[in-house]
Amino acid sequence: VEILVTIINLNDNSPVFKQTNLTKTVPEDTKVNATIIPREDLSATDADLDTIYYALTTAVPDTGGYFAIKGVNNPEIYLQKALDYEKIKFTTLFLYARDRPVNSSDTTHTATATISILIEQADTKPPWFLPCTFINTDNNVCISSPYTGRVNISEKSTVPLALEPGPIYAIDPDYTLNEKIVYSIVGGDTDNVFSIDADTGNLTMNKAATSPETFLLQVMASQVNNIQKYSVVSVEIKVINKSDHAPYFERSIYRGTVSVGLAPGSLVLDADVPSKPLMIAAADDDFTDV
Repeated sequence: VEILVTIINLNDNSPVFKQTNLTKTVPEDTKVNATIIPREDLSATDADLDTIYYALTTAVPDTGGYFAIKGVNNPEIYLQKALDYEKIKFTTLFLYARDRPVNSSDTTHTATATISILIEQADTKPPWFLPCTFINTDNNVCISSPYTGRVNISEKSTVPLALEPGPIYAIDPDYTLNEKIVYSIVGGDTDNVFSIDADTGNLTMNKAATSPETFLLQVMASQVNNIQKYSVVSVEIKVINKSDHAPYFERSIYRGTVSVGLAPGSLVLDADVPSKPLMIAAADDDFTDV
């Protein structure tokens, strides 16, 4: 009697990953749809030769949607959404390998791999002049106000000019990179009156201004490693007549009188000359009487 015996493979083995813990550093400027971890590094094996089904989840709150797998049978991880270092600096992914489909009622074995993703800040932003104001909630665009200053006519300052709201200063907002910044005047210095220190941003004078005018300088801050990363700010310098004297009041004490119940906005009368309103006057010897 010839007897044929068929051995039925019992599903008694779990899928096995090559590595159950992986760490990957991903640059912030990685292109969407780029492969983060290839299939060969993530594929699981099964001694029962079953088809493997994969699923990916995110463990860190507010970091979902950035990474995904190619398909239920393809565990290759790719970038699904553009990264922003201000929003996501790291995350942890769980990759599941099953030997039966998700909704199967058959006995199912599962393996898990933990994938740590570290985001590396990239050189994506131009310099910011300080102080500046953020114009959106993402804090990735900061707009600075113009700097202002004054110099005396026919007088060359021997020290860096005092400016408002502060000295010329720019930073690299990609702060983990903190690329070196250099300064230059790129417009508005029609008569070469001013110079700027490339390293410090201090604004100085080459010579005196000879007429009462206003210089509107354009100052550029650029990264040494990439001149295409730059910002430009306006610096308004007014040329004024020199003030040698402080203003002063014509009297040391002013005395006035008002009546009880006087309506708001009524004149205060001069206590020494009740028929005249009280006049408070100041003078400045830098200005002659007209």
